[in-house]
Amino acid sequence: MNYMTVKEAGEKWGIGSRMVTLYCADGRIEGAEKMGNMWLLPKDAEKPEDGRYKKGLKDGK
Repeated sequence: MNYMTVKEAGEKWGIGSRMVTLYCADGRIEGAEKMGNMWLLPKDAEKPEDGRYKKGLKDGK
């Protein structure tokens, strides 16, 4: 299986590497594995939904 790093995932999804690390630590990315002090994510991993907003309510309505 091909893997990508936290930095690569952040660039792919347009978010910071710290946010990707938090997603991994919370178990929100399926297939993510910790190797030593770094996370490895599957190349085909999907970006988790942002839990701060409910779908369709981003504009506050």
